[in-house]
Amino acid sequence: MTIGVLSLQGDFAEHLAAFAEIGVPAVPVKKPEEVRACTGLVIPGGESTTIGKLCARFGVGEAIVDLARRGAPIWGTCAGMILLAKEIEGSDQWRLGLMDIAVRRNAFGRQVDSFETDLEIEGLPGGPLRAVFIRAPYVTRVSGEAWVLACVDGKIVAVRQGQYLATAFHPELTGDRRMQEYFLRMVEERL
Repeated sequence: MTIGVLSLQGDFAEHLAAFAEIGVPAVPVKKPEEVRACTGLVIPGGESTTIGKLCARFGVGEAIVDLARRGAPIWGTCAGMILLAKEIEGSDQWRLGLMDIAVRRNAFGRQVDSFETDLEIEGLPGGPLRAVFIRAPYVTRVSGEAWVLACVDGKIVAVRQGQYLATAFHPELTGDRRMQEYFLRMVEERL
């Protein structure tokens, strides 16, 4: 099993550290061939427009789509959620378009509006998970095979669709590793 963390921009180092804490040697990936070698991929938070431009410029986006076609699980957090969406409200920015969701960027407000809350997440045992939202998006619509895992004040903040997982929050920024373990189970099911 090779868990890759897309390391073009954003908080990839925090994701790598989070997996290391649970004994999973995740690897930073920047090149198409590195992406294609993964059995699971995390697309971190950061600037979705910047990550998207870099994916397009260096052929990494194409490699991610190839990985998806092979059935590999892909988890997008915050900006990663935006890039996984088929629709980004009010934007024609580059995206992977792998999930049947529409998202709104910076939907909870600016940096000063960032917050933490406890979330009940469908299929995640152990009670509520502390979730950190930083200039977070949320999902405005799900369709097809996508289903809602969690909401904050009626706004969708976690979604699953088969091999894809998208969270508007940053599980790598807390000490709770249950979301990483959830994603690992998704990868193990595909092996």
